[in-house]
Amino acid sequence: MKQIKVLNARDLGAQFVNNPNKMVGQDGAYSIPLKDKCLFFFGDTLIGKRTEGESLWYPGGVPLGPVDMTGIGGLEKMITNTGLLCFNKTGEDGFNDFKYILDDNNQLKQLIQHEADEDHNWYRIWCLHGIAIKDKIYLYFMKIKMLKEGEPPANFVVIGSGLAVGSEKDWKFKRVFRNGSYILWNEDDPGFASAIHYREGDKYVYLYGTKNDRSGIHYLHLARVNPDEIEKIDQYEYFVSETDGWTNDVKKSKPVFSGMPNELSVNYNKYLGCYLSVHSFELTGKIVGRTSPTPWGPWSEPMTLCQVIPQKKIQGPSLELIYAGKEHPSFAKNDGKAIYITYIEFEEYYPHLIEITFE
Repeated sequence: MKQIKVLNARDLGAQFVNNPNKMVGQDGAYSIPLKDKCLFFFGDTLIGKRTEGESLWYPGGVPLGPVDMTGIGGLEKMITNTGLLCFNKTGEDGFNDFKYILDDNNQLKQLIQHEADEDHNWYRIWCLHGIAIKDKIYLYFMKIKMLKEGEPPANFVVIGSGLAVGSEKDWKFKRVFRNGSYILWNEDDPGFASAIHYREGDKYVYLYGTKNDRSGIHYLHLARVNPDEIEKIDQYEYFVSETDGWTNDVKKSKPVFSGMPNELSVNYNKYLGCYLSVHSFELTGKIVGRTSPTPWGPWSEPMTLCQVIPQKKIQGPSLELIYAGKEHPSFAKNDGKAIYITYIEFEEYYPHLIEITFE
């Protein structure tokens, strides 16, 4: 294992800004390698135009509140999850060869549709990570409920997380049910899958889920499942410890580390000779990396990869928040000597790309 030492951090700017679909902001940005391209899975996605110099979250200087942003200011529509296909082979020139997945009306498609009982103003289906195995694409998601009280981004509660299954033939996804519910892990369980690690031929798919305890600290838990049984939630096993191994009871799982937010990445970095996790570090604006000899640990303390300092461009109220830091390993160069990470700055509200080169 090599120790993380950053030689250079190169800012490649906000991504997907220049598009023909009137997309003017989105977060999430998980990447899922397919055979000849990469699927990006996003969270809240804004369609229309922005009001220059005005905060998305304080239109007219007034807090947005819980409703979705359809029809507010210059925004025409808000979609709670979307996707695009990216054809770049590396991230060195940015993600500039892409096309959004569209519906029958040639509009951005919501990949995981709302159910009949999910009012779009109050319930959001947000992206987590996903994976493509054989001819199926698996998208994990988090369901949240907006609150009347509070201001963004903290005006919601998590209901739980689940899994939807589809394919690139028609981009139609159906939720997986267990015991009559598509909430497979409830609000008291880790939210799987905030990150997925799998290499073709491996015995297990490793899935990482975050859990926020009552003190506000996020803890990372780990599950595994045979790739042929990914839709059989009762076949998932959860890591307890090196000594006690794995359990089928998610309530008995133990965290592998803490201090990350809900989104992150985990992959094997050949150049470093170890597993690498990348995530935003609390509310510091730092994007950090941790290393481990195994998918479960022991994980190193976080090492800073880059420090993000938001550029204030909004007059009046604004929200400076850096989140959703993660690596996109399929775009790495030289066996992972150069990696590509994105983060979201709340006011910029586009996936922002950074190239990290290790010594």
